[in-house]
Formats: sequence, structure tokens, C-alpha cells
Amino acid sequence: MVGRAQTWLTSAAARKLLPEGRLTGPMPWVIAIMMFLMALSAAAGLALGFAARELDNNLAGQITIQIVDANAARRAAAAQLVVARVRSMPGVVAVDRISDRQITDLLRPWLGAGLADNDLPVPAMIDVRFGEDARNRIEAVTRLVREIAPAARVDEHGQWLAPLAGLMGALRWLAAMLVLLMATATAFTVVLAARAALNTHQATIDVMHHLGATDGQIARLFQRRIALDALFGGVLGLALAAVVVVAVGRRIVELGSDLLGAIGLPTFAWAILALLPVIGTLLAMLAARLTILIALKHRL
Repeated sequence: MVGRAQTWLTSAAARKLLPEGRLTGPMPWVIAIMMFLMALSAAAGLALGFAARELDNNLAGQITIQIVDANAARRAAAAQLVVARVRSMPGVVAVDRISDRQITDLLRPWLGAGLADNDLPVPAMIDVRFGEDARNRIEAVTRLVREIAPAARVDEHGQWLAPLAGLMGALRWLAAMLVLLMATATAFTVVLAARAALNTHQATIDVMHHLGATDGQIARLFQRRIALDALFGGVLGLALAAVVVVAVGRRIVELGSDLLGAIGLPTFAWAILALLPVIGTLLAMLAARLTILIALKHRL
């Protein structure tokens, strides 16, 4: 009989301790805002991580060789020899000689049509792309090029993006810190909501204690109701964040930039974002349960 009474009390109180509707209290909306910001921060961090990896894969194994010589014939002969020798080296995937016409077209916006189209000496430029173990290959190619043309310049594409890679790494850490702060703020919100609900329904809780309800049974009531609020707010916040991420992604694609085009979210990243409401709900359940159990223990 006591067990049946406890079961009836807990099921009846479950409809009274916290509001039935998911829109009646402020907590779901606060959690939705937190989840919105958390999802945006997580999406930014994931996008920057994938972009940094993509840029590293595309540019870390590439170099540009510049052969500077006022004598056009000697410059062309040196470039031809460098192309032939480098192309035969192991680990080299592609060797492309940039024509003088292409270089002139690149210089025209900066020098003007009249100056760029004159017979100005332009360096012979050669793009080289490596496969695996690019670092050792680059050093070998650099030595070979210096033997053929001592005044030649070898530029590693990875070095150009080193400052950008550092900035992207710092922004990733910032995004991770924001996610952690939002999760902490969500937990504090749940603690405050649980304490407020406990104070509001203290009389009902006292009656339940007299009828034999345990602290664990009472804590489950709050835990269930707060979990539903947290799940509703989490899903709503994630949906709004997904709309923003998709809209921003489309604008980036429309820009047509190779650098910005590397910023995107693969399917794996979307799966991680989809787990955020679930993780948030579990965190809210844990925070609510611990808060209620500790508060009831101190009051008895």
C-alpha cells in the first residue's frame, strides 16, 4: 500500500511541481539562447579546424621557384633545366612553368597596361607540388635549384599561411572556450531553476516526505521536467543556429574565394552539432538532480 501511495504521489506531483507547457517558463528560452550561441561557437571552431587542415594539405607541399636574370635567353635555359631536373626527382607530383604572358597578365592591374606590356624582364616562375614527406623534398629541390641558378628564390606556400594558421588556431581555442562557458552558464541556469521550483513547491514536497516519498523520487520529478525543458530549448537553439550556419555558408560559396571556400562543415561536423542538445539535456538532468538532492539533504 505504501509503495502504491508513493507511486501515485510521484505521478500526480509530476504534473504540479513544474509547469506542463514547454513555453510557460523562462528556462527553455534561456537554454535555447545558450544552445544557439554554443552551436554557433562549435560550428565556427569545427569549420576553422577543417579549413586549417584543408589548407595545410593543399599548400604545405607546394613551392614556387623564381629565376631572376636580365638575360632572357639565359633565364629561359635555366628555367627549362630546372623543370626537367625537378620533374625527374622522386616525390614530385607536378611541375608547371608559368609563361611570361601569364605573369604579364598578373602584373597589368598593378603596373598598368602600358608598362606591363613593355619588354620588362620578368622572373621565370615554376610551381612545384609534392606528395608525401614534402619537407625533405623541398630541401632537396632547393639545393638543386641553387646549383643551377644561384640567384633563384624558392618560396614555400606553407610559410605564407603560417600567420593565418596561427590566427585560425587561436580562434579555434576561443570557440572552444565559448562552448565551455555556454555549457557552464546553462548548468547554472538549471541550478537556479531547480532551486526556484523547490522553494515554490516546498509544501508539496513536505507532504510527499510525510507519505514516504524519498529524496531520489522527488529529485526524479524535477529531473524529468527540467530535462524536457532543456531538450526543447536545445533543439530550438540548434535549429536556429543551423539556419544561420547554412546562410553564412551560402554567402561564402557565392564569394568564390579559394581561401574562404575551404571553410565549411562536412557531414561529420553536423553530426557533432546534432549531439549538442542531447549533451545539454544530460547536463541539465545531472545538474537538476544534484541540486535537488543537496538542497533536500540540507533541509532535513
